[in-house]
Amino acid sequence: MSSPEVVADRLADRGQKPLLAALVGNPNCGKTALFNQLTGSRQKVANYAGVTVERKEGRLHSPGGRRVRLLDLPGTYSMQATSPDEAVTRDVCAGRYRGEPAPELIICVISATNLRLHLRFALEVRQLGRPMILVINMIDAAERQGLSIDIAHLSAELDIPVVTAVGIRRGGADQVLTMFDRPLPHVPQGPAVPEGDIHAEVRRLMDLCVRRDTQPREIFGERLDRRVLHPVWGMIILTILLFVMFQAVFSWAEPLKDLIDQGIAALAGGVRAIVPDGPLSGLLTDGVLAGAGTVLEFLPQILILFFWILVLEESGYLPRAAFLLDRIMASAGLSGRSFIPLLSSFACAVPGIMATRTIQNPRDRFVTILLAPLMTCSARLPVYALLIGAFIPDRSVGGVFSLQGLVLFALYALAILSALLVALVLRQKNRHAEHPLLLELPDYRLPGLRNLALGLWQRTQIFLSRVGTIIVTLSVLLWGLSSWPGPPPGATGPAIDYSLAGRIGHLMLPLFAPIGFTWQICVALIPGLAAREVAVSALATVYAVGAGESADAADRLAPLLSSQWSLATALSLLAWYVYAPQCFSTIAVIRRETGGWKTPALAAGYLFAMAWFASFLTWHITRLFGGG
Repeated sequence: MSSPEVVADRLADRGQKPLLAALVGNPNCGKTALFNQLTGSRQKVANYAGVTVERKEGRLHSPGGRRVRLLDLPGTYSMQATSPDEAVTRDVCAGRYRGEPAPELIICVISATNLRLHLRFALEVRQLGRPMILVINMIDAAERQGLSIDIAHLSAELDIPVVTAVGIRRGGADQVLTMFDRPLPHVPQGPAVPEGDIHAEVRRLMDLCVRRDTQPREIFGERLDRRVLHPVWGMIILTILLFVMFQAVFSWAEPLKDLIDQGIAALAGGVRAIVPDGPLSGLLTDGVLAGAGTVLEFLPQILILFFWILVLEESGYLPRAAFLLDRIMASAGLSGRSFIPLLSSFACAVPGIMATRTIQNPRDRFVTILLAPLMTCSARLPVYALLIGAFIPDRSVGGVFSLQGLVLFALYALAILSALLVALVLRQKNRHAEHPLLLELPDYRLPGLRNLALGLWQRTQIFLSRVGTIIVTLSVLLWGLSSWPGPPPGATGPAIDYSLAGRIGHLMLPLFAPIGFTWQICVALIPGLAAREVAVSALATVYAVGAGESADAADRLAPLLSSQWSLATALSLLAWYVYAPQCFSTIAVIRRETGGWKTPALAAGYLFAMAWFASFLTWHITRLFGGG
């Protein structure tokens, strides 16, 4: 039961209208770290109405007991919006966004180590004429660099309250908290100031209010950048970091995935012990729990990948990696901002597509979303391992390399090469839509554990809410198609042959027979749309290998496939999975991120066409050379 004091606080909260405040600032100003410091775990993440721009809202109480609703608006360099994120920030601050009330207080956060750039944005925000305070964040870093800021003089010149903060330090937001108990500052709305005048005003403020040591020390970040941004050493460092990241995603996740598998298996065993055998037991175990387990198996990889991305982002390295790769990616019509989303897609296309939100140029974001499904996600590995193990001899090449390993590497390389070719084709249709990469290189800093934990928790919620329900629903549907109707009395073939899924497989055969697929493969493609690795267990079901874990089924299935399939069919199926239209979760996320069905339909269409023609060529060429 709640104590009388807690009940009294809740009753008081109901009668008090909370203050609506909004945090704004340039990217890399530490705004989100300050938001986490102020609100802690009292946050919710959603999307703004009509767009996929992320909306973060938190609640807090000031030292005087005032309730505050705090919005963390997307980072923006200017009120002259050039991306969906910046347009939302501009319209919300101006009170022009649909269904969003204008904030009663704007908290403009700027970095103490980059005042010349960030003060320009603060002057733009001040022109809105809304109650506003200026927060100079990372004041400790400025002091280490020998910078001295006259806060009182700057406040007098701007005619708005100015406070300091250290967003990653406990208690670093105390000055901001005290401002919520003060009357809202009055800021007169001024006319739009020409760009040149704003820069002149920034120079004047810097001359009046900022001093630097006469002999400033060489900044640590400048020394580090000599290596990190070096054309040779920088690429070596980036390669090592990517190697460690990939190893972490594929190796660190295995123990966690095993625990999840064991937990799902134990839960399924408990259900079977309670619920008698029958349709209800099959629905709960093979439909709901199997679908949920498929989703949860991806979660460790997603969290490990996002952990690395958050660490690199919080440390200030991510923009430097994009800068290093910009020239290489520009040759394919992309910018360096596409690097991280495409990198994320090697674990799973879902977080990769979600990561495209950081790309300001709409054309680059659109192209990156279309390319993300071509990256070889980890869910394809069970299919690759099954077919390579069954049809490719386990022998060495040149006494050093494994033939099976070379085939696997070739599949990855083929996917990357194909993505570059697709990007070049799209580039030809958008010759005049190219934009130079403009990036602010933030200072290096240690990632805050609190921010990492909150970021991972938010990504967990987003992943489960957006993907989990979709896959569970589809898994239940596919289970039903594979279970009904049952085989007639005296039937000798596998039960799935008589089900709706089996009948659909026979109906699909005219489309897939020209590329060497059998009706059994067509049936396996259906549950494979929910999750790639399900195709292995689906093939085991079709060939009546028997129930069991996927790995055990694969061990028993491989010799059976090698005896019944030709090499041409196996290689054709491998080529299909390099390009195959992605799982339903990926298509659903593309729809959520683009706000309609046009882009997901385009993605599914061009991937299907590439997969069919690649399989067609592979099957016929292999047969031509005696592999049929």
